[in-house]
Amino acid sequence: MRIGLIVCLLLLSSVAPSWAAGNFKTIESKFSVSETLDRLTKILKSKGIKVMARVDHAAGAKSAGLELPDTQLLIFGNPKLGTPLMQANRMIGLDLPMKALAWQDKAGKVYLSYTTPGALQARHEVKERDKIFGVMTKALAGLTAAAAGAK
Repeated sequence: MRIGLIVCLLLLSSVAPSWAAGNFKTIESKFSVSETLDRLTKILKSKGIKVMARVDHAAGAKSAGLELPDTQLLIFGNPKLGTPLMQANRMIGLDLPMKALAWQDKAGKVYLSYTTPGALQARHEVKERDKIFGVMTKALAGLTAAAAGAK
């Protein structure tokens, strides 16, 4: 019994990193953290997508006497897309509205990351809204690429 459990745990540990990698999309930005999110905010608003909040995690860390490289979160959404997903499974509201994280690594490179719509669909087992998740996937890829200067 113990050997079976150990084998199972080893298999899961080798699969988990690749599974997690598909849950997030990260692209390098040509701009600073602030400018990346400023650009994303402008692009989202031009498309009629509501920006709800911006959280400066580095400032929060500093206020607690801690250090964190520049890291900011943008919270945004489109009720025309999000509401039908919540009608299918209200628990997806834990992950909506969408979020994009701009962050700087130790080498000074800036990245823009977000949870993929496919990961949200799988996590919340929403099967009947494939078209909406497809629209979200395409839109997020284009919007974030433009904000990061990758497009």
